[in-house]
Amino acid sequence: MASIEVKLVKSLVGCKKDQIATAKALGLKKIGDVTVQPDNPATKGKIFKISHLVEVK
Repeated sequence: MASIEVKLVKSLVGCKKDQIATAKALGLKKIGDVTVQPDNPATKGKIFKISHLVEVK
């Protein structure tokens, strides 16, 4: 199965609570954290919600 690498590049300080919760659901806690997620519609939706905070490879 395909996977997506997600990296948090901007701070969560000052973000809305739902955006912080989405980042935590992806396993991102602090700047520089990288996680590998499955490539499915649910993950893509999470990434879209915090696209201004993350970098996707």
